[in-house]
Amino acid sequence: MTTEASGTNTKVARVIREYDLDDMGANLEAAWTGEAGERTSLRDLADEFNEAVLEAALREVGVSSLSVDVSSTYEALRGESGSSATRARRRLEREGIDVDELTGDFVTHQAIHTYLTQEREASLPAADDDMADRKVETIEKLQGRVSAVAESAISSLANAEELDRGDYDVLVDVRAVCPNCGTDAPVGEIIRRGGCGCTAEPVTDDG
Repeated sequence: MTTEASGTNTKVARVIREYDLDDMGANLEAAWTGEAGERTSLRDLADEFNEAVLEAALREVGVSSLSVDVSSTYEALRGESGSSATRARRRLEREGIDVDELTGDFVTHQAIHTYLTQEREASLPAADDDMADRKVETIEKLQGRVSAVAESAISSLANAEELDRGDYDVLVDVRAVCPNCGTDAPVGEIIRRGGCGCTAEPVTDDG
């Protein structure tokens, strides 16, 4: 894993150095990979990064972030046009900030991804090996629930004499049918074995 000091090739690394955002790289990686809990999307990380850049720019000219709403100012600048953007630009310019230079240092979610994967060599956790089993388990639980609801409905209707009897066997069978080869099997079986295994071309109406 590299650090901001040795990572010099991406825009994100450059901006981190220029604005003295020393802990930003580690924080971005932890949030993206879910190290500290729930994962944060690249787009949200880009917004958080850009707000940190704006806050650092304000700090550099001696303006307290308490006197300027960083989030709303960033949102206005991101809008690029309209009265709110104009007001935000004028306010920052009065404080001595070069707004064009500042917004030029804002980054996209693609830039965040490049920085994390290339310079910090970060990667998302591998998909769970038992994902298929968990999906099948969810489907089977839902089948069981449907069966229980149906049995309860039949029993209630029989007790109310709106159905001739209440001891019907309820079968809930969720199946998957391949549109190519016609394989018809329980969906759980198809998922666990990774498909039907056919290599046929899709059947079309025009033959």
